[in-house]
Amino acid sequence: MNENDNSSPHKGNRSKFRFNAYWLYGLLFMGLMGIFMMNDYASDKELGWTEFRTLAQEDAFEQIVVYNKKNVLEATVRNDKKHLIFKGDEVRSGVSPKVIVKIPSPDIFSDFYDKAVLDYKITTKVSFKEGESTFWNVLISLAPFIFIILISIFIMRRMTGGSGGGVFSVGKSKAQLFDKDSHTKITFKDVAGLAEAKQEIEEIVSFLKNPNKYTELGGKIPKGALLVGPPGTGKTLLAKAVAGEANVPFFSLSGSDFVEMFVGVGASRVRDLFRQAKEKAPCIVFIDEIDAVGRARGKNVNMNSNDERENTLNQLLTEMDGFASNSGVIILAATNRADVLDKALLRAGRFDRQIHVELPDLNERKEIFFVHLRPIKIDLSVDADFLARQTPGFSGADIANVCNEAALIAARNGKDYVQKEDFMSAVDRIVGGLEKRSRITTEQERKAIAYHEAGHASLSWLLEHANPLVKVTIVPRGKALGAAWYLPEERQITIRGQLLDEICATLGGRAAEDLFLGEISTGASNDLERVTKQAYAMVVYFGMSEKLRNLNYYDSTGQDWGFTKPYSEETARIIDEEVKNIINLQYERAKSILSGNAEKHNLLAEKLLEAEVIYSEDMENIFGRRKWISRSQEILEQKGRDKTE
Repeated sequence: MNENDNSSPHKGNRSKFRFNAYWLYGLLFMGLMGIFMMNDYASDKELGWTEFRTLAQEDAFEQIVVYNKKNVLEATVRNDKKHLIFKGDEVRSGVSPKVIVKIPSPDIFSDFYDKAVLDYKITTKVSFKEGESTFWNVLISLAPFIFIILISIFIMRRMTGGSGGGVFSVGKSKAQLFDKDSHTKITFKDVAGLAEAKQEIEEIVSFLKNPNKYTELGGKIPKGALLVGPPGTGKTLLAKAVAGEANVPFFSLSGSDFVEMFVGVGASRVRDLFRQAKEKAPCIVFIDEIDAVGRARGKNVNMNSNDERENTLNQLLTEMDGFASNSGVIILAATNRADVLDKALLRAGRFDRQIHVELPDLNERKEIFFVHLRPIKIDLSVDADFLARQTPGFSGADIANVCNEAALIAARNGKDYVQKEDFMSAVDRIVGGLEKRSRITTEQERKAIAYHEAGHASLSWLLEHANPLVKVTIVPRGKALGAAWYLPEERQITIRGQLLDEICATLGGRAAEDLFLGEISTGASNDLERVTKQAYAMVVYFGMSEKLRNLNYYDSTGQDWGFTKPYSEETARIIDEEVKNIINLQYERAKSILSGNAEKHNLLAEKLLEAEVIYSEDMENIFGRRKWISRSQEILEQKGRDKTE
């Protein structure tokens, strides 16, 4: 007979009678029940009806329980009468032995009992029950044991991972594995902008596809690359594109997946992750938000030598570049808080490259809009270049949100296509919040808001370096009672005159209230906060003050200075004086400019009170063509003329 034949009787017996741990629970349950029942029935004795009547008349029973439906009674024998029933075997009968008697009927027993009480003065207590048996008493008594057994079974199943991951699997890595057949691909074509970041990432992918091109010249692939940048700029999207392009196993997990309440779990998960990665090499491991586990050691007061996160970080450092070889395993990580990471984690040999993923510039925003406009039904009024210029400082995630909001607004208004005005409404919604036309404001408040916003608009139009106005409104949005939208010129460096003009324009609202209404209000609180921070930055960070030239009191690394200020109290007093001088001079400058253009400012404020919203065209009609035209404004005006023609 073939040894591999499944029909072999010996093999069938082995599989049939395989040991199961649950047998232990069954045997334990049966043993407990047997012990209980043996103890319960060891002293029980069956008596006939006639013999029972004789003993009952002698008051031999302390208590009798009659079961009506079964025609059975259970009588407890008095300790001093045991010799009448057990006759020489009183010791084995135990304490309070019982007898079982089959009775003709409950009515006959009741008649007998009444007569015995009258004739023989017996004191036996009698109770009647419907049909409860001793078995149910046993079962109820064993209920706590059954409950404990069931809880034990549940805990054992969890510990052995029977429910999908228990205590014994807590040290396993939680990384998701993607390969060329297991997910929907995202490629570099889906990542708009980020040209420099994509170039460095594509080189890693190219090495995995064609390593000989680099190794022939003696080059080595970087062991790790750290993606650094603000939130929403596309770091995780780049990693997804790598997973789609590389055609190698791709492990993805978050930094917080290593952290657990159990001691030693984080380090165990790191070991398990790299063990799996080595088995799948060449492969890529992506750790998102690595700052959750890679914070600098010794900088956190809650992070001592026995801290679980520090142990996890030490294991991660060892696995990334220790004595063990991790050839073929490339580490990608992403964070928007690179300043808090440990220096040992950032050194060459672990993360050879730091790829900065910054906010997109004008051309990159245009490319991002093209990507997100693909699935949206738009008409000819939508211009990606115009939208890109209207969204300075927006990240890729913000632009995706703008496109989605525009589609929702168009659908809400019952349109068949998404139009330019829907995108502008979406930008306004995201930047300023939802319009609140139902908010109640008095005429005096509306006038104060109008003059305040007109002051901002006037100065932004009259100052050379101030951002030109696009739109201003006195309709409440979000927490703001009024709002203005500007078109900032995107620049890499900012000169002192530009900062001063921005402070002056920001103070225009408070200056207009003071100059034309004779009263100042709380509506300028946000403006004052912004100019104060900007003035302090000019003095402390940029060295642009008269008395503290070319000095910087800011540590960009955040590691060299502790809790003490890097300057004396006398210097702190000078800083405060310089900040006050900058703000006061620009405030007086704002009042002076508005005084020279009082008639135009008041006309603008009255128009704003009437229309509630004004645009740059209205500003040009009142103040004339702006003397200083930025490149962005010039392109927008040219596009407007082209469409008109």
